[in-house]
Amino acid sequence: MAEQRRILALGRRDLLAAAAVTSLGRRARAAPPLRVAVCGQALIQHDLRTSRWPDFDRIAGLFAAADVAFTDLETAISGPGAGPPTRQGVFTHAAGPEVLDCLKALRVTMLAHANNHAFDLNTGGILAAIAAMDARGLVHAGTGRTLAAAAAPAYQRTPSGTVALVAMASGQIRDGGAATETRPGVNEARRIPGSGPATGLDEADIGRVLAAVGEAARQADLVIMYHHNHVPAPDPDRPPDWQQTLAHRCIDAGAGMFVSHGEPLMLGVELYRGRPIFYDLGSLIFQTATEAGHYGPATWQSVIAECRFDGARFLGATLTPVQMNAAGVGGAADLATRGRPSIATGEDAAAILALLARLSEPFGTRLRDGEKPGTGEIAV
Repeated sequence: MAEQRRILALGRRDLLAAAAVTSLGRRARAAPPLRVAVCGQALIQHDLRTSRWPDFDRIAGLFAAADVAFTDLETAISGPGAGPPTRQGVFTHAAGPEVLDCLKALRVTMLAHANNHAFDLNTGGILAAIAAMDARGLVHAGTGRTLAAAAAPAYQRTPSGTVALVAMASGQIRDGGAATETRPGVNEARRIPGSGPATGLDEADIGRVLAAVGEAARQADLVIMYHHNHVPAPDPDRPPDWQQTLAHRCIDAGAGMFVSHGEPLMLGVELYRGRPIFYDLGSLIFQTATEAGHYGPATWQSVIAECRFDGARFLGATLTPVQMNAAGVGGAADLATRGRPSIATGEDAAAILALLARLSEPFGTRLRDGEKPGTGEIAV
């Protein structure tokens, strides 16, 4: 009888062990990768839904397939309390809150607002933008009512994991635009005049940023570190050396990826410690009011990187090339339909991916053909 009970007990343990293995296997198979789509900045000054075009739904579908869709809002938002413009002419980037509704319809979920245009409607405009983003449930970072708020991580919780965003900006932040202990504004990392190539930013500002990254890494599965850079580089095809050093330090502090914008042009991709650095993704939307020919053809090209992660471990990214229209549908005066993104195909797609591959070569990053025609893949 005792031997029979022992055999039955072993049988139960074997069944329980087998069930546990099966359960673990199901959980492992059921856990999809964390998908984060990052793209060029959004200089959006008109609601793109007013004159809808076919690729709106295609891009919205691409973003909807991701857990997080991230861009930089390169636009000041008007609203109650917004002040007079702090700059004049075609380089004033401002719009009503309906452009945020447009980005939501495009399935964007996360915004950086640390850039040189956040202050285009003065301090009140920064507060109006914060209120409008909050009202729409858009996760955002990089501006705040105080410096502590502007520097703080923002979090988006998804079924596949929590993603944090820390955002800062360097260069062309006008007087009064930077956040302080008592003033709303941008989380600025100041460039030190005459500093060397490896130490280009104020260490107190960088310390604040790295502390925020470390805090975010303790709270989230993945941290996106965002830097909007308008400090000129000696070589327009490469990020400055000090920014590369900065990106590495942010990843060392816990960031799972580093994303940058600034000039409306693509720069290369680097993998550092297996984690991606996108030195400039160009633009997703570029509704500039500048005259025709002010920007060259490369300004109207970019990529969307659909990144896959297991926690903070980078698994790879699919690159979808984007072509924007340099002229509005109705001609040069039709600014409302200028700079709209379409998914590039054929020779346009090949040229965009070839350009990104060339810009990425100095970092040892190899791009290969994607599974879908006209796409690329970051080789890990």
